[in-house]
Amino acid sequence: MTTSAHPSRRHVLAAGAAGTAATALGFTGAIQQPARAADLPLLGTYDVVVVGSGAAGMTAALTAARQGLSCVVLEKAPTFGGSAARSGAGIWIPNNSVLLAAGVPDTPAKAAAYLSAVVGPDVPEDRQRAFLAHGPAMLSFVMAHSPLRFRWMEGYSDYYPELPGGLPNGRSVEPDQLDGNLLGAELARLNPPYMDVPAGMVVFSADYKWLALAAVNAKGAAVAAQCLARGTAAALRGEKPLTMGQSLAAGLRLGLRSAGVPVWLGTPLTDLYVEDGAVSGAVVTRDGGPGLVRARRGVIVGSGGFEHNAAMRAQYQRQPIGTDWTVGAKENTGDGIRAGHRLGAALGLMDDAWWGPAIPVPGQPYFCLAERTLPGGLLVDAAGARFVNEAAPYSDVVHTMYDVHDTSPAIPCWLVVDQHYRNRYLFKDVLPALPFPASWYDSGAAHKAWSLDALAASIGVPATALRTTVDRFNAQALKGKDPDFHRGDSAYDHYYTDPSVLPNSCLAPLWLPPYHAFRIVPGDLGTKGGLLTDARARVLREDGSVIRGLYAAGNASAAVMGHSYAGAGSTIGPAMTFGYIAAKDIAGSL
Repeated sequence: MTTSAHPSRRHVLAAGAAGTAATALGFTGAIQQPARAADLPLLGTYDVVVVGSGAAGMTAALTAARQGLSCVVLEKAPTFGGSAARSGAGIWIPNNSVLLAAGVPDTPAKAAAYLSAVVGPDVPEDRQRAFLAHGPAMLSFVMAHSPLRFRWMEGYSDYYPELPGGLPNGRSVEPDQLDGNLLGAELARLNPPYMDVPAGMVVFSADYKWLALAAVNAKGAAVAAQCLARGTAAALRGEKPLTMGQSLAAGLRLGLRSAGVPVWLGTPLTDLYVEDGAVSGAVVTRDGGPGLVRARRGVIVGSGGFEHNAAMRAQYQRQPIGTDWTVGAKENTGDGIRAGHRLGAALGLMDDAWWGPAIPVPGQPYFCLAERTLPGGLLVDAAGARFVNEAAPYSDVVHTMYDVHDTSPAIPCWLVVDQHYRNRYLFKDVLPALPFPASWYDSGAAHKAWSLDALAASIGVPATALRTTVDRFNAQALKGKDPDFHRGDSAYDHYYTDPSVLPNSCLAPLWLPPYHAFRIVPGDLGTKGGLLTDARARVLREDGSVIRGLYAAGNASAAVMGHSYAGAGSTIGPAMTFGYIAAKDIAGSL
């Protein structure tokens, strides 16, 4: 089965199905109040209460404070930053000032055409327009009220650049380097990154594609040297350099500190408080006991998705699924989604996530980007056959894994490479030619054999089928064409590849033993379904009416990207934008 050249077009969960699922999880559509919530200790009263200290929550709080509203951020974890702090922190915001200053040929018309083509009918047009209209202003606002600055991720293509309005050179930006010393003691409470930057180096997201090639590519070697030079310079200045999600979360936290916004860590939401038919506070656990935080103007839920809630994943998402394959923050168990749903909020996109192929190595899964795209590797299902364009956008690869799984088991599938590939490219954090940790083999995440037949036996696929698949792939790779799955037809396919490989930088034959195979499962950066919201980030009931006083942004809300993924940063860009929109709406300044 091939992947489409266009994004996925699945439907939002039907209201009836959502209602059935809600009942199964103990939810009802009626407004419920915790017993005697009004009699709980009052922990404080603010104009705006924000739940969650990720990109959505901190942007919302910063906006509210700078609109003259009193605000508090309630965070379940003992750290701040959520999944954003763990991420590469790409931010997809068309027509922002950073892009335009860099000479990116973007226009509002191009952006609107592209987003519409990517998202399709899954998301109302007014929500798409709101994101595009307010995103640039949000980014400029954040730069004006925090130490954050941003860089264009030049060359990181939109994920469907051939669609109308798509840009092959990309629209994504990422945070610039920030000195962690600015946070003082608060730096110890920054949620750590998903992967540590190599010691002594300062690395941006846009550098990783070149670091993977450092052993075989002059630019890759130059970028590695530049990363080391940055790290050396920062050390000489006495700085603690932060980039990617660490920089984003730290910069937003510094903005909140300057604006006088308190962030209460270790304060999980247990319910929403309703008074006179409007949401007017949050019931939380603080210092071991329950309490109420009142909101005069509104509550903004930015508490993340439900990727670590096994019951919700089992109820709403396709099987097999679990909580062990996600790289989202471990505290993301759907608290805000469930609280909103108890008040009658509608849900959407609950079947979906910000998917990506992952290798379940011990400790935590590895979200696999460059490794499945570099020339000299292919993905096979349990029958030993290819079934997807390995270089397609990562969410599409997992959608296809699920689509084909019922008829030809593809979960897990296997990334198969040869030793020539291993001699050339960084794999996760293992340098070229070096052995993988023994724990990878002991856990079944990695396999090695001196023949394809032996490798097939090790991973449990038919040997004849695997040999036939590799032979066909090799013949096509030598010609530089993939008529089966069109690997290399899109400009995006070539981002994480080796430009020295011709005629197609995505394709190279497998010929040098030993051969290696890596177990691939449906990983994710977080779930993308949640509370349905309108163009003003207000939470809606299933009949389309507004739940007064309740707003949502980020992965606690149904994504403006629908079932697709426009480009790097399609999670964080909209999260920050709708957090900004929510606060502006509450302030009456939208």
